Amino acid sequence: MLAPLPFYLILSALLFTIGIFGFLFRKNPLIMFMSIELMLNAANLTFVSFARYLGSLNGQVIVFFVMTIAAAEVVVGLAIIVSIFRARASIDVDEIHLLKD
Repeated sequence: MLAPLPFYLILSALLFTIGIFGFLFRKNPLIMFMSIELMLNAANLTFVSFARYLGSLNGQVIVFFVMTIAAAEVVVGLAIIVSIFRARASIDVDEIHLLKD
C-alpha cells in the first residue's frame, strides 16, 4: 500500500530544504553540487508523486529529462572543478573571483 500524496510532498519539501541549506552554507563546490542534485531529486519526487496520484505518465517523462540534464550538469561542473583545481591547487569557492587575473 502506498503512502498518501501529502507524505511524499512533505518528504520532497524536506529534501529540497536540506539541499538549499547545503548549497547556501557550504563552501566546497562538490558539496554544493551534491546539494543541487538533492534539490533536483526532491523535484523529481514531486513529479513522480503527482504522476502516480493523477494516473498520468507526464511527470515520469519530465523526471527522465531532469535526470539527463542533471547528469550533463554534473559532467560539466566536475570538469570545471578539475580545471580550477589544476590551475590553482585549490577549489575554494571564495577564491573563484581570482580567476580574472
